[in-house]
Amino acid sequence: MRYSVNVPNFGEFAAPEVFAEVARRAEEAGWDALLVWDHVVEQKDLRREIADPWILLTAAALATRRIRLGTAITPVARRRPAKLAREVATLDRLTNGRMVLGAGLGAPVDDEYGSFGDTTDTRVLAERLDEGLQALDLLWSGAPVTYRGNQITIDDVVFLPAPVQRPRVPIWVGGFWPNKAPMRRAAWWDGAIPAMAGMEAARPPEVSEVRDLVAFLRGCRAENGLADKPFDIIIGGMSPAGPTAGHDVVGPLADLGITWWDERMPWGDDLERTEPILRRIEQGPPRI
Repeated sequence: MRYSVNVPNFGEFAAPEVFAEVARRAEEAGWDALLVWDHVVEQKDLRREIADPWILLTAAALATRRIRLGTAITPVARRRPAKLAREVATLDRLTNGRMVLGAGLGAPVDDEYGSFGDTTDTRVLAERLDEGLQALDLLWSGAPVTYRGNQITIDDVVFLPAPVQRPRVPIWVGGFWPNKAPMRRAAWWDGAIPAMAGMEAARPPEVSEVRDLVAFLRGCRAENGLADKPFDIIIGGMSPAGPTAGHDVVGPLADLGITWWDERMPWGDDLERTEPILRRIEQGPPRI
């Protein structure tokens, strides 16, 4: 089991120097990764202060040496695949192979897509997401790429330098469980980072729900011929500090095959503040 910390790219975290300090202290306290949200307006009526996640991750990369860094999640459907491929590959080289790309549809769709004149048809966005992931994988290969989908076209290009990690930067796909489509998508890639019941309260999910999720993902991996390939399952919530936290909260999840515990804060006023999550970070991961 490995342990990540999950924070938004708004509020106090929007200052790159503050985000870098969060990353540095997470690394010192023994956490294995820092994941950041990827919003452009989030709920636009709240008028949040929001930072570009790639600038934040660059600041964190320069402040750390060991922990993984990534997004949770990037709405690939609202990004140009060529631009996203360059950003992630460059950061993977800067970090010497420590990047993870969390990917998904993103939300709220009306605010994050419709506000900028983009489609809000989730069927179109899902197709754009799937083609975008295929495009990223091809571009990161470093080989000549020609790709023609319904949404994305690439005409005889080579992207160099390639990421440090081979065959690609790990792609963890998010989505709301028990919706099966996003987890079916995740099963084609390198990991699943589902949103589950109780997410807004940062409540750890019920073991029975996680068991159903794991069975579904394993079934999909087997159908895809990938059952013997490494695959991460990331489950999160707020864990209490203390010597029994790992045994009580994380232990049963590890028994089911969960590979990462993702520490999160409840949605509310404290979500935008660094002090509560820094206090939890310094208490260390809920190790088993």
